Amino acid sequence: MDRLREEAEVTAGSAPGADAAQRAPRVVVLDHGSGNVRSVVRALEAAGAEVELTADREKALAADGLVVPGVGAFAATAAQIRAVGGDRLVERRLAGGRPVLGICVGLQVMFDTGDEHGERTDGLAQWPGAVTRLQAEIVPHMGWNTVEVPEGSALFDGVDAERFYFVHSYAARRWEMEAIGPMTPPLVTWAEHGGDRFIAAVENGALCATQFHPEKSGAAGAALLTNWLRTLPRYAQEDAP
Repeated sequence: MDRLREEAEVTAGSAPGADAAQRAPRVVVLDHGSGNVRSVVRALEAAGAEVELTADREKALAADGLVVPGVGAFAATAAQIRAVGGDRLVERRLAGGRPVLGICVGLQVMFDTGDEHGERTDGLAQWPGAVTRLQAEIVPHMGWNTVEVPEGSALFDGVDAERFYFVHSYAARRWEMEAIGPMTPPLVTWAEHGGDRFIAAVENGALCATQFHPEKSGAAGAALLTNWLRTLPRYAQEDAP
């Protein structure tokens, strides 16, 4: 874990900026009324990013990375994101190959639908499939857990054997999207709670997401956020979308 802490302590001068000035990456955390966002902002800043909490369209489109946080209910989170135009921001950024990171319910809303309390709510439909209630004996799933990381993961580089912090009662429990033609297949990381296997993270080109909270996952979470920031130069554009 000492190595993880060292790797996670990225200064703005050495953070991935990928331009002549070696600037820190600019990240917008989408402000849609979600709780717990300040800890996300602080964690990204500690990882070396220049972070702003906003729903401003131009800033969100121009940022090197957009983070979509979410806690609580699927339906409420999806409604809040749509209320500030976040669904269109995500769609626009991904259409231009610009990075987006979803956290917790921010992962869940990327799927087609969420089923809560007998009601079905439309998500942002970036991935096929439904978010449903965990079938474990003890719900919610709250606490630290290990994850099953696929080979070639950039997000989990150096942290695949670590534990991450989860707080949720619902999850995506099937992955239904496959690569088409020469496309690189999405990398899906899994976790298990009480014998119920569910998606813990997805790396799908510019769109990544985690069911766990990296900002609450100590040195492992900090290293994962640093890894995400390091991927941003791959998608850099000279002109903002």
